[in-house]
Amino acid sequence: MKLHFDLASCVRATSKFSECEKCVYAAPGSIRIVENIPSFKVATGLEAAACIGACPTEAFSLSDFSVTEFFFSFLESKVRLISSNLNVPCVSVLSIEHLISLALASEEVITIDLNAYKEGSHLLDLIEDRIEEANFVLSSFGDKQLNTNLNAVPHIEIDETAPEKKSEEEIPSRRDFLRKTTSVKGVVEHKQAFDEAVDADELQIFDMDTSVIAKIKDKHLPDKRKILFTTLKRAAVPENFEVLAQEDVSFVSQKFIDDSCTNCQICYRICPTGALSSNGKFSLINFDAMLCVKCHLCHDVCEPNSIQLQSGFEIKEFFEPTQRTLASFTIKRCNECGNNFTYTGGEQACPRCMVEEEEAMFLHDNAKRMKGLDV
Repeated sequence: MKLHFDLASCVRATSKFSECEKCVYAAPGSIRIVENIPSFKVATGLEAAACIGACPTEAFSLSDFSVTEFFFSFLESKVRLISSNLNVPCVSVLSIEHLISLALASEEVITIDLNAYKEGSHLLDLIEDRIEEANFVLSSFGDKQLNTNLNAVPHIEIDETAPEKKSEEEIPSRRDFLRKTTSVKGVVEHKQAFDEAVDADELQIFDMDTSVIAKIKDKHLPDKRKILFTTLKRAAVPENFEVLAQEDVSFVSQKFIDDSCTNCQICYRICPTGALSSNGKFSLINFDAMLCVKCHLCHDVCEPNSIQLQSGFEIKEFFEPTQRTLASFTIKRCNECGNNFTYTGGEQACPRCMVEEEEAMFLHDNAKRMKGLDV
């Protein structure tokens, strides 16, 4: 298997101000940042699998393995053991959203085999942290949990009656299912294949060509979030909704905007999933928590640092997602140029016309001074 990377889905490709390094942290020996873009050797494969589960926008994938297809095939089987010796190339390809969704969708308890990973290793610690967070979130609204069998002999029950390969008809139906589970447009496209002729030790550098730039403009909700939407709809709604500390939830957030916001519009224009949005007059900034993948991009590009993380995440959002208005602005038409602008008081002129007027006054005063000197 080889590692694939869809540059257009990476938040670092969207803005040079992005500080996202989740892939580097997950696979520090394989991924590095070159000119603000994740890069790796062409031959990189399974050793970097952890970056797949870490990437908030699903920019990484492995050839010959689909996490989305695994989700459905696993639930269709009778096996309730997830193991790198059985059904996944590495447990680290599963994100926290996948783990939560699997636990919710399965009637039986799922066990995750960790015996293949070296005790004390970075990879084992990372996988255990994801399982711990998934179980923590699950415990906030139900009694389902994921088990591990570290240092125990795994018992594998193979369903010999299950077909080894899914029919061609089933695969498209699953893709159709994902399209129908959310109204957000733009299902993640197939990842581009690497050029196999390139030397295996050469560092793969990704360029921002016109096709990549065009794709960046589209809003994409990752498949793992669509899957989570679907499983939550089928889960029992708790009687009481807890509030979790925002630092304990790494894949979703709630936000607020303080008074320093200038309505520059960058945050919702650059948001990769459409979690931040506005209206036709650009007089509002709306936020959908369940569309947020906590990539931190909106925070990274906000010059006045107006966007802040809410101290707690309300579990209620999982079951009753709402669009909240974080900021509202008065929009007026400029008396000089006629364009709409964010009005904050005083003369009804847009910032550009104000600057032009100041420059004209400066030139006028300067001309008068120069004329006085000539005299």
